[in-house]
Amino acid sequence: MIVDNLTASLILEAAAFLQGRIRRTPVEFSPDLSQRLGAPVWLKLESLQLTGSFKIRGALFRIARLTAGERRDGVITCSAGNHGKAVAYAAREAGVRATICVPRTVDRAKYTGMAAMGADVRVSEFDGYDDTQDWALQMAAEQGRTFLSAFDDYAIMAANGGTLAMEVLEEVPAARNFLVPVGGGGLSAGFAFWTKLQLRDATFIGCQHVLSPALRLSLDRGRAVTKLPAVETMAGGVEGGIGELTFSVLGPLADDVALVAEDEIVEGVRWMLEHHQYLIEPSAAVPIAACLAGKIEKLTEPAVLIISGRNVSAETVKKILCG
Repeated sequence: MIVDNLTASLILEAAAFLQGRIRRTPVEFSPDLSQRLGAPVWLKLESLQLTGSFKIRGALFRIARLTAGERRDGVITCSAGNHGKAVAYAAREAGVRATICVPRTVDRAKYTGMAAMGADVRVSEFDGYDDTQDWALQMAAEQGRTFLSAFDDYAIMAANGGTLAMEVLEEVPAARNFLVPVGGGGLSAGFAFWTKLQLRDATFIGCQHVLSPALRLSLDRGRAVTKLPAVETMAGGVEGGIGELTFSVLGPLADDVALVAEDEIVEGVRWMLEHHQYLIEPSAAVPIAACLAGKIEKLTEPAVLIISGRNVSAETVKKILCG
């Protein structure tokens, strides 16, 4: 079932559906970041979620909304890793056949996680997400199967971002600043929508890789920049363009965009290990990197950083820790 708008009722529906199906991930106070930013800072640890990222929220909810015919024919999706792993899990639970197209640069741990759950994982000849998605869309059209977008879908936005924002506001009701990693925009659009709906004084800061700044470029140009050249990065989850639908939601709600470099992202992963003893993936470290690199001005009210995932290979961890 396709929906044609992001609404509060859709987010509430997603939250009700996910109740008991996913983990209620913890928030953790960060003394070091609080000192740096001048206000209490909390980390929302979606890295401890089922399948290792927030993506399971959207995958479970979207697959539950498939029609009988769509279930029979199976689904095709494109993923840098986390969405694919979540779709593989959700499809297995629902008895739906899933084909997942990934860039050839996909992190080994993410590839292994998808395959282990029974998905048909296809590796493209492309380095970047955007070209791989075009390939996946063509495959879906040729086979007459439903394509599940990792972000440009209102049900995905509602579940991935909207339900997560609901939890954050319940857990840290004093928070007024929200730092969220931005890739295609599914998490950030849903998150910004719910927080701005509930809090008139909320500040939303999108955090991106400086070499793949789709949200920043889209805001500057007044339209969604849906494709960007592939970049070499460990943070594949924030690489590529933003969705047309996600930008239509997120664009008017984003207060600022913080751009960070690869070495700053790597430092964010190291910082998380040293200060909180959690291993997270580079894409999840982007908001931390923004704080450490001085990209966020001093705050007067509490903040929450979304730590989006933990799926990272031993090879990548070795590169991060050993340089």
